[in-house]
Amino acid sequence: MKTKLEYIWLDGSRPTQSLRGKTRVESDFSGKLEDCPMWNFDGSSTEQAEGNASDCLLKPVAIVPDPGRKNAYLVMTEVLNSDGTPHESNGRATIEDDDEDFWFGFEQEYFLWDTQSNLPPGFPLGGYPPPQGPYYCSVGAANAFGREVIEEHLDQCLEAGINVEGINGEVAAGQWEFQVFAKSAARAGDETWLARYILERVAEEHGYGINWHPKPLGETDWNGSGMHANFSNGAMRESGKEETFTTICEGFAKQIKRHISVYGADNHRRLTGAHETQSIDKFSYGVSDRGASIRIPITTVEDGWKGRLEDRRPASNADPYKVAAAIVKTTKEALG
Repeated sequence: MKTKLEYIWLDGSRPTQSLRGKTRVESDFSGKLEDCPMWNFDGSSTEQAEGNASDCLLKPVAIVPDPGRKNAYLVMTEVLNSDGTPHESNGRATIEDDDEDFWFGFEQEYFLWDTQSNLPPGFPLGGYPPPQGPYYCSVGAANAFGREVIEEHLDQCLEAGINVEGINGEVAAGQWEFQVFAKSAARAGDETWLARYILERVAEEHGYGINWHPKPLGETDWNGSGMHANFSNGAMRESGKEETFTTICEGFAKQIKRHISVYGADNHRRLTGAHETQSIDKFSYGVSDRGASIRIPITTVEDGWKGRLEDRRPASNADPYKVAAAIVKTTKEALG
């Protein structure tokens, strides 16, 4: 039997990388990652190589069944140079979590986008819908727009085995969110990118685009989009000490530049100090504080200072691999 393998990778676009994919047909494929062959592509067409030395390699790192095609799989890959070393665009290779001590949950916000009107669904031409407020976790045709896309996306992710833990309507009209969790920094990145790919494809079938920009509605009172990063390691899950969490937060306070540099392009338009954000050039943390850079969830406190932290700064267009890499590095440094 012939099997379709969709190889998915991140291109070299700057400042925000885009998804790319191409299909390979294999005979008698086992469905196992170790049986996915290395492949190559023309890096000169994706801003990852020059034309006179254009071959880049695709190394498979995760595989799930493809719920949108018959006899098919989605294969997440990382990009290597022709000599087998990680390409400079390869954020996954920068994650220093060999023992998979870190757990990550990404809350991915985004806008559905009408490519004809260049507005989210629910926005009338030349105007605005009623102010935000009724759209968050909403129901009904007056408040929820594009639900057929969101429901199909969730079904396909679950069918593929991607660990999506929930979805909800967000604060602005046409804005939605899904959440992905994994007990591995790299795997959380893999599954978030695969879920993004499936979302792009489902929206395409319904005539929508996906707008990942952190502030697509410009200088308005409408919320921007983030990708809040919830994370923990063994010490956070087991120590039971408030000091563990404050030490980590104080470590993050010393590394604002490291984190903001990989937390998404144009994030300054979103991190203004308004709309449940802290200003991009400031750092703060607090229990249940959604206006802080890092929120300490009340559940962490109630569970005897065992649990997670939520970095609320990453933008919706940030690379989860690079976000995870920065968080792992700073947390390790802070705890020594």
